[in-house]
Amino acid sequence: MTINKSIKNLLVLIVFLSGFYLTAQLFNYSTADDPAAKTTNSEYMSRYNVYALQTPDKMRFGREKVPLDRWDVKEALDRELLVNTYWQSQTMLFLKRANRYFPIIEPILKDHDIPEDFKYLALIESGFLPTIKSPVGAVGIWQFMSGTAKDYGLEISTEIDERYNIEKSTIAACKYFRKSYEKYGSWTLVAASYNAGRRFLDKQLKLQNAGNYYDLLLGEETGRYVYRILAIKLIMERPADFGFRFRKSDLYPNIPTQKVKINSAVKDFALFAKKHGVNYKILKNFNPWLRKPYLTNKYKKEYEITLPAKGYINFAFSDYKIRDGSVPKK
Repeated sequence: MTINKSIKNLLVLIVFLSGFYLTAQLFNYSTADDPAAKTTNSEYMSRYNVYALQTPDKMRFGREKVPLDRWDVKEALDRELLVNTYWQSQTMLFLKRANRYFPIIEPILKDHDIPEDFKYLALIESGFLPTIKSPVGAVGIWQFMSGTAKDYGLEISTEIDERYNIEKSTIAACKYFRKSYEKYGSWTLVAASYNAGRRFLDKQLKLQNAGNYYDLLLGEETGRYVYRILAIKLIMERPADFGFRFRKSDLYPNIPTQKVKINSAVKDFALFAKKHGVNYKILKNFNPWLRKPYLTNKYKKEYEITLPAKGYINFAFSDYKIRDGSVPKK
């Protein structure tokens, strides 16, 4: 009886183990090599490479030497170079848009004796998206907050917001930079103050007994801010060195414009646009500072409406994407 019971238990165990084994095989993928997959993977890996980037030994920002002989400075710059080089889609868009907006910004910076490097500050602030608005309410390519914008002469109302006006907001930014430079005597600290605010920067300089940006321990955003500007400057000045390949015709053109002055109300900007040979979409594209489809202009203030110059009304992508990179006139 005991022997029969033992045999019975053994048979039950064998059946259980057999069932467990068969069940396990249902969830067990074949480990046999797939020659086609192996070949494809090998070919992919032989072509795909991620390279370390060479940081420069010397560079300047705003006519000031960047202390790249310091390991902490060099490593901080290396980080931003890697991030912006390998975020290819965004940086390629930066390159394309800069071709349109740098020609607008550069003369204004020069007129106010602001180093040309500050055009890269605008680029990292907004990506040159003129209608961009941050979660905290900063607006336009220079990302002005409402209070600061008004302090520097920009009009903000329900119908007008000159933070979206590229020329006027650039002039306001120049005024901010000039005032900050009078305070700090350092263009690097000027850039940092634009991100963090003068009050915060003053507090940190005093608290840390520091005299320059590179000696300050700052939060993530401001601590990376100047290095990101430096990285974008390096890439924009020598894009091919960082793997960015494009033709001149691939860049977004700076479309010639004309100014139409108004000093009275405009009841309907859609009709106004049609009268001047464009649609409402194009009118708003060139004048995002017009916040309503009308303008009451109670005080008869003079404004300048920007429109494509004559001959450039229908300036489509196909019109400028030509082999030699030149822009045909119509």
